[in-house]
Amino acid sequence: MQEEHQMASAGAPTTVAINVEGTTPPFDPRNPTLGQSNQQDSRDQKHGFREFLSFVGPGFLVSLAYLDPGNLETDLQAGADHGYELLWVILVGLIFALIIQSLVANLGVSTGRHLAELCKVEYPPLVNYNLWILAEVAIIAADIPEVIGTAFALNILLHIPVWAGVLFTGCSTLVLLGLQRYGVSKAEMLIATLVFVMAGCFFGELSYVKPPASKVMEGMFIPKLSGTGATGDAIALFGALVMPHNLFLHSALVLSRRVPRSVQGINGACRFFLIESGFALFIAFFINVAIVSVSGTICSGNNLSSESANQCGNLTLNSASFLLKHMLGRSSSTIYAIALLASGQSSTITGTYAGQYIMLGFLELKMKPWKRNLMTRCIAITPSLIVSIIGGSSAAGSLIIIASMILSFELPFALIPLLKFSSSSTKMGPHKNSIYIMVISWILGIGLIGVNIYYLCTGFVGWLIHNKLPQVANILIGILVFPLMAVYIIAVIYLTFRKDTVAIDPVKHTTSTVEHGHGNSGNSADQLPHREDLADIPLPE
Repeated sequence: MQEEHQMASAGAPTTVAINVEGTTPPFDPRNPTLGQSNQQDSRDQKHGFREFLSFVGPGFLVSLAYLDPGNLETDLQAGADHGYELLWVILVGLIFALIIQSLVANLGVSTGRHLAELCKVEYPPLVNYNLWILAEVAIIAADIPEVIGTAFALNILLHIPVWAGVLFTGCSTLVLLGLQRYGVSKAEMLIATLVFVMAGCFFGELSYVKPPASKVMEGMFIPKLSGTGATGDAIALFGALVMPHNLFLHSALVLSRRVPRSVQGINGACRFFLIESGFALFIAFFINVAIVSVSGTICSGNNLSSESANQCGNLTLNSASFLLKHMLGRSSSTIYAIALLASGQSSTITGTYAGQYIMLGFLELKMKPWKRNLMTRCIAITPSLIVSIIGGSSAAGSLIIIASMILSFELPFALIPLLKFSSSSTKMGPHKNSIYIMVISWILGIGLIGVNIYYLCTGFVGWLIHNKLPQVANILIGILVFPLMAVYIIAVIYLTFRKDTVAIDPVKHTTSTVEHGHGNSGNSADQLPHREDLADIPLPE
């Protein structure tokens, strides 16, 4: 304890006090040092809380993705079309999200590398290039709802056409990234505040409409897919909750924290990241449930006006402000639009960070954040612009659902490597997943993959049977699509059953950074080295 006190006095990073022998002295009222022991315990508790605060950040930044325009659109449409029936998807999705977010945090802390870097050292070049392309497609698919959501917000606030708002989103995000140089944490705090203002509005509306608690609980704990299009909406809802690029992002963000070089230190850091992610996702869960419940209660009401019925029949982010009119009155549209604008911009920041880490990990390339964002945003703007010009707000809202479904189909190509790496003793050492976590995570993962493949096959075959295209066109489409579906299934099977060949020492993982010219910056031998190779990527403070 004296040595720890000296280290703390010298400015070394502090750690939670751990009894190495695993024993605690028994209580003895005759012990004259009892008061000193109690004072020390109190100091250790405060010490542990300060230690926990030093790890707070990555989980909350990642949790913003669970409140992005894609989530809002899928929540609103799920409530309007199916009432409370799909609430169980949110419950399962966020439980699954908590498991995998804790797994990616453990992976980063234990190996000193993020998920993209581990994929690069494990898989052959051809597989890596394909995984990189799929990860980039996932970022673009996640950026489409942000583009359209921002365009809808500008349409409500400034009454400009949606297609013009889509074009403007490229500039707005670059301005926001430019403002971050004056304080990343301040910009993120402002955005998070605005997002939670909208969440508070939905909670207030929830108390006004008073959904039946029995039906809400039934929808949350009794799985059903009985309505028309329920399977597709459930997949979109799940895809909007669990995004592939978040796995790469979270595994890299945890590398910005200094972790003690010991089994106990790494376990403590993993525990802190789990608590942080759990708290952030707990908040996100209730916000998503509130949005679905408000939408479901209002759109299933018996005394619904004809105007509201029409809006519920084609509910998009652009028309959803009417759900809050009971709570906010005439100002509902303005407050909703401001919060929607903040939601889109905050999610764009997380996508930019994720893109940086993915490109650095797979290709060892770095780009300035504004260049990275401009590249992704230009690609995402193209389909959004075309759809908004041709189909207007309704088609743009449908594009958000399609983008969310794409994210769900993309998830296995980040999820399977994560599950395999985090369960591997050659990569994680003593920190690998327990048998219970392995079983639960693989059951949920295989279940999701199975639903995706089932929906992909049955949905496409059903479309071929019922569409009105000429028979020749259907044959040509089948010739093109069926091989792609087969490649998708084969790729999933390959990643699942391929045996890992690369071993990583969780303690001596610094050799790779030293070989590439990245030292440990003179850190204490009691600390896992800080990742200097990520130093020019703006990490949240």
